[in-house]
Amino acid sequence: MRARYWHRLDDGRVQCDLCPRFCKLREGQRGLCFVRARHNDGIILTTYGRSSGFCVDPIEKKPLNHFLLGTPVLSFGTAGCNLTCNFCQNWDISKATQFDRLQDQASPDAIARAAKDMGAQSVAFTYNDPVIFLEYAVDVAAACREAGLKTVAVTAGYITAEARKELFAAMDAANIDLKGFTDDFYRRLCSAELRPVLDALEYVKHETRCWLEITTLLIPGKNDSPAEIDALSQWIRERLGTDTPLHFSAFHPDWRMRDVPQTPAATLATARRIALENGLRYVYTGNIHDEAGQSTYCHHCGERLIGRDWYEITSWAMTADGRCAKCGAACKGVFEARPGVWGARRLPVRLDAMAS
Repeated sequence: MRARYWHRLDDGRVQCDLCPRFCKLREGQRGLCFVRARHNDGIILTTYGRSSGFCVDPIEKKPLNHFLLGTPVLSFGTAGCNLTCNFCQNWDISKATQFDRLQDQASPDAIARAAKDMGAQSVAFTYNDPVIFLEYAVDVAAACREAGLKTVAVTAGYITAEARKELFAAMDAANIDLKGFTDDFYRRLCSAELRPVLDALEYVKHETRCWLEITTLLIPGKNDSPAEIDALSQWIRERLGTDTPLHFSAFHPDWRMRDVPQTPAATLATARRIALENGLRYVYTGNIHDEAGQSTYCHHCGERLIGRDWYEITSWAMTADGRCAKCGAACKGVFEARPGVWGARRLPVRLDAMAS
């Protein structure tokens, strides 16, 4: 499919304007993401309609703790990525440069129908970054909206100002990775820059109707110092607001950082404490067993509003309009009168099998 967001240069190359890398391509060349390629004096998206797999997940796995809680979400990705993170936790998909990973083929309408048939309330673009398959994600989102479904972007937010308007206008919720809070971290470990990500966070929060949550994967010795956590959480409070949920997630050795140890639970607990002390109301730990750190509490009276154990909801103390049942204080999010009961189940599916 012919891609959007590019222009021709005077030297005969074509520049991709989708993300801040601005890859400049000659005929037959691909961008760093690998999936956007120069073809016939333009750029095409080589993965349109092709997926590395579909799975019905709990919405909490995205992670989203304030959006359609307890409900199933049909999740899928394609291949490739526009970052080069040495610590990638989905490297077998995001670093793929061979299209044999893309075994499932599905049109936007087929994905929306499958989500409805399976009882999902939303579709998530995840496993790799939807920024690089923007045209496909936007078309799927339109089909989902027509079918009464919500859509979710799980993304690193590395996107240009023009392209992000289209992507996030199509989304109902997003979890954006804020991978660290220094330019040095982004340059050395992701071959990227911090500023475009901060700009994307502010744009989604203040200029769209898309519900926003943030995840930071804490890597021992790389981005987990108390000073960096303090600066990151203060920025979120000042620029995004105290009601923006923040998830601190545990790293496990993978891809090109197998020599770095797993994140200690104590590091996550310290990060959560710092962010709470800085005024953030909803701060969570992830990738560890920590029911206290994964539950939601009333910012006014301290009542446990939503108990969580991994992806299972263990308690519920909210009114039908999203308020604390004890004191009446509002809890920000997109809530239904009662949470769903999907739980922690993970159900891989083949869309071609469903269609047969």
